[in-house]
Amino acid sequence: MLKTIGVKSVDDLYTDVPPSAFVKGRVDLPDHKGELEVERILTQYANQNHNATQGPFFLGAGVYYHHIPASVDHVMQRSEFLTAYTPYQPEIAQGTLQVIFEFQTFIAQLTGQEIANASLYDGSTACTEAALMAMRLTRRRKVAIGNTLHPEYREVLKTYMSNFDDAVIVDGAPDESCACVIVQSPDFLGNPAKYDEWRKICDETGALLIVVINEILSLGLLPAPAQADIVCGEAQSIGISMSFGGPHLGFFACREKHLRQMPGRVCGMTEDADGRRGFVLTLSTREQHIRREKATSNICTNQGLCALAFTVHMALLGENGFRDLARLNHEAAIKTADALEKVKGVKIVNESFFNEFTVELSKPAAEVVEKLAGAGIIAGYPLEGGRLLVAATEMTTEDDIETFATVLEEVLA
Repeated sequence: MLKTIGVKSVDDLYTDVPPSAFVKGRVDLPDHKGELEVERILTQYANQNHNATQGPFFLGAGVYYHHIPASVDHVMQRSEFLTAYTPYQPEIAQGTLQVIFEFQTFIAQLTGQEIANASLYDGSTACTEAALMAMRLTRRRKVAIGNTLHPEYREVLKTYMSNFDDAVIVDGAPDESCACVIVQSPDFLGNPAKYDEWRKICDETGALLIVVINEILSLGLLPAPAQADIVCGEAQSIGISMSFGGPHLGFFACREKHLRQMPGRVCGMTEDADGRRGFVLTLSTREQHIRREKATSNICTNQGLCALAFTVHMALLGENGFRDLARLNHEAAIKTADALEKVKGVKIVNESFFNEFTVELSKPAAEVVEKLAGAGIIAGYPLEGGRLLVAATEMTTEDDIETFATVLEEVLA
């Protein structure tokens, strides 16, 4: 097999993996065990986790703790959805295609854009696909990051761009050589962005405006980024559990004039020969469907089951329910911020926020988080120095807030 593909050894298959990623010697795992012993060992590992249901939880940073109605799981686990794959044959996949169409409709309405695709892997890859699309449209190789982008999104963007000899990533406003500027709202520190000034700069420089939404529920209160050329991000908050980091649901929307450069695929609504409503894959620009050199993306599938969960949850909420849920999140964050601000050694950094904000602590944040974790409280995401990123959702109770503030005061004393 190695000879056929033209490599000398198995190690040659891993030349792109950095040496720091390899484990020297044997890994810290038991020797071969029977099934019963393996189950016991894995259960012991799993029991070391402290999940969000086991105490006060204020961790966000791109993955958010929200309630998921039981009906979402009930619909997802129907066999026609759970076991279905890509809807290549529309005549037998109308249910899946309808869900995809409705998902696209929700995303387009939420983002204020004209079209949306049938989902991407997660927010970080959606952000990168947006930058690649901007590079194709403008024929430029420089990408500007306008504000505090999620560090993992930045890392994924950097990894993709490393495959282009002439690609450059810069911080700040775009110039005439930039393909786009990426603006996250709320940014990684929880600050909502204003788009008018960015739109003006993009119009002057010819760059595209890409808006990244890390917490899609924020669109229930914050204005839709209709000024943007591309809106993308993470939709995990609606219908999808945190699951210790995935799978999640990337979304992608843009203006209709950019349709043919949009990655992934688009589901459309039509009529059959008898005049009945039907759904089809209108546009597929994946390498699976067309010649690789003509494809806009190497994305091989879409997060169909996750898109289904999102769509079911959104249908249950409706427009008013979505806004009410967003309001509950904002109110929980305000109550949390008010309680923490009374604690000696805590300063709120943000002037405004949705359901996540940054505080400055009188002690190193990483140490504080560790001590609070020992007390059964997941306090948030520690940043450099004394800064701590704190998130609150509809799952945050007043008892949680009181406990957090009380124990934090003890730790900072």
